[in-house]
Amino acid sequence: MSKIKDAFNGKKVFIPFITCGFPTLETTAACVREMVKNGAGIIELGIPFSDPTAEGVVIQEANLESLKAGVTTEKVFDLVKDLRRDVEIPLIFMTYANVIFAYGAEKFISTCAEIGIDGIILPDLPFEEKNEFLPLCRKYGVDLISMIAPTSENRIAMIAKEAEGFLYVVSSLGVTGTRTEITTDLAPIIKTVRENTNVPCAIGFGISTPEQAKKMFALADGAIVGSAIIKILKKYGENSAPYVGEFVKEFCR
Repeated sequence: MSKIKDAFNGKKVFIPFITCGFPTLETTAACVREMVKNGAGIIELGIPFSDPTAEGVVIQEANLESLKAGVTTEKVFDLVKDLRRDVEIPLIFMTYANVIFAYGAEKFISTCAEIGIDGIILPDLPFEEKNEFLPLCRKYGVDLISMIAPTSENRIAMIAKEAEGFLYVVSSLGVTGTRTEITTDLAPIIKTVRENTNVPCAIGFGISTPEQAKKMFALADGAIVGSAIIKILKKYGENSAPYVGEFVKEFCR
């Protein structure tokens, strides 16, 4: 069984996201360890990219700051090696196809397997083009995680049937970012997913409070939060780790 799929195993999973290297790689490492300590079940690590098309302003700015500070894919790999000294829960990369192409697809994915990355999310990779990477992901045992959006409609069943690890269900149209309310009717989407796969599904985009997450947990197997965590990093900088830990604890009570 996939280590990611296994992480759900009858329980609801909170999945925090963090942009690697914002404001420093040391801060990222400290925050990840605090997230684990406070109940996160899977962690999404964002590899900085100059054109993160799925992201709202908050995460876009974090990406650009990381790149300005000299964060590279190689340095992110080193960060993961350090985390794997004591972090045992699944770690997933959230990045973009160009990052993998630039590094070399086989080299990137084989390195992921070697350092302990369990899955990859590529928001700019259409389902129909996933074979660019899927054979390599299967070769090295790294889950290629598919996304389903409210606009996926008649493609939901098809995507769900071939899902690996977990299915990332996008809660709202547009880009990432905190939202006061999630108005999309997600129940029919989740119903279609359940009818076509036993792979868990987690909802992301726009979730920023424990109350919102609780509603998502009632529907799905997991909830993903990113922008709200990046806002904490923006506010507290290199001293963010304890604040991020407290934030995560609120979602995992």
